[in-house]
Amino acid sequence: MGIDGRDRLGTLATMFGAPRSSFQFRQNWRQILLGIASGLSVLCSPVGAIGALVSPLVFDHPGNALNPLAWLAFLLLIGFWVVCLLAPVGAWWLFRQAREPLAWAVMAAPVAWIVLLLAIIQFVPG
Repeated sequence: MGIDGRDRLGTLATMFGAPRSSFQFRQNWRQILLGIASGLSVLCSPVGAIGALVSPLVFDHPGNALNPLAWLAFLLLIGFWVVCLLAPVGAWWLFRQAREPLAWAVMAAPVAWIVLLLAIIQFVPG
């Protein structure tokens, strides 16, 4: 340790262009990964919009108008494209407020939405 409390090796490392800390390096990569995940989510939005257009077809089979799972599948189909657009906005807002674990949970919402939709649609006849 030097007189001012700094480590001399750390000072030499920053003089020769080494990253100041591995945390900052990892922070940059996490921003890049969140950007990629945001782009993929926004690219899935048009697919969700097409799904929302054909979502009334859930009720084509007789009796599906009274089936609560058909209604749930209908609402999940309609809401998917909205979730795909809002998840990146919420994730970046949380990321900027240093609440990164919650930001990644919000970014995973479209994936969870699709998994839930695929699970529900198995029980809708027709």
